[in-house]
Amino acid sequence: MTLFARHDTALRSLETRGRYRQLIPRAGHDFASNDYLGLAESDVLQAAARSALDRGVPVGAGGSRLLRGNQDEHFLLEQEAATFFGTEAALFVGGGFVANTAIFSTLPAQGDLVLYDALIHASTHDGMRLGRADTMAFAHNDVTDAAERIRHWREAGNTGQIWLACESLYSMDGDLVPIDDLATLAAETGAVLVVDEAHATGVFGDLGRGVSHSYASRENTLTLHTCGKGLGVSGALICGAQVLIDTLINRARGFVFATAPSPLNAALVRAALTELRTNPARQQRAQALMAHAHAQAERHCGLIGFQSQIMPVIIGKDKPTMALAAHMQGLGYDIRGIRPPTVPRNTARLRISITLNTSADVVTQMMCDLSQAMKEHSQ
Repeated sequence: MTLFARHDTALRSLETRGRYRQLIPRAGHDFASNDYLGLAESDVLQAAARSALDRGVPVGAGGSRLLRGNQDEHFLLEQEAATFFGTEAALFVGGGFVANTAIFSTLPAQGDLVLYDALIHASTHDGMRLGRADTMAFAHNDVTDAAERIRHWREAGNTGQIWLACESLYSMDGDLVPIDDLATLAAETGAVLVVDEAHATGVFGDLGRGVSHSYASRENTLTLHTCGKGLGVSGALICGAQVLIDTLINRARGFVFATAPSPLNAALVRAALTELRTNPARQQRAQALMAHAHAQAERHCGLIGFQSQIMPVIIGKDKPTMALAAHMQGLGYDIRGIRPPTVPRNTARLRISITLNTSADVVTQMMCDLSQAMKEHSQ
């Protein structure tokens, strides 16, 4: 153990503070996944997988997209995604983390500014660290603060391109971006608006095309739609101007040097997009269940202010949060506790995710049980 003593010490420290993480089996009613539309295990995608295999779609790509890994399914998906999301072009990559890292390490140049929401995803931070642009945070969802920071940066003599980065739906707080105001700010200041639609795709916007869909066709808008949440598969689609997509193809290290995503996976994402386009009832059911969950949270737990299918219940301290999560898991609900550094210190929480993998009756009973559990654990 002496060789890795410092790692062992660090892990023991995490355990003492109630921050030790481990992989646990999935069990109980799904209140933890990002499978918001219930597509991951659906008959729709299972049938699509069988059909793709029957027509000879390969399981593996065999190489990077720039070598022999470029398959017809990749092209077809990118064409269909650009049409569906209303952009000039699209690029399919291995996942949302890869996509954000590629975007922010490649597109902003030295002398540019990436102005990002303070609660932006970790993958964006990693991309910015690999890039050469200046970086600056603005207060969460505060467009006035963003405008002030742009003004000060320009007044300091900076002339580079501004990249205004946000999520459309924040994964740990469940709140929505003030997209109209941010889009206006981007237009007025000549900024490129970069919107991570990861948790909104499939759930929000016309046919599930995201919160920012009405702005997606603008030259100054770049959107990211991950495929492993509402779409039920995996991978990510970067959608925007052709010149930006071509730049990523030529310069993004996470794309150039990576084995291409599975062509079978691309076929499944195509099927998921078709489901969004042709079966709006699925999105409508998700919205209805979300509204039901909000109402039951207020009725049974006195919890209000939720905006989406992601419902954070702030507890505060790490250990009580994990104890409450374990209690709910023991009752048959897969509810997970979220601790720093994923969320700010003293804001540990239960992250309750509403998906079509659960019914309205189960949601109601879960809220009843949560109300009682919160009373017991507050004593």
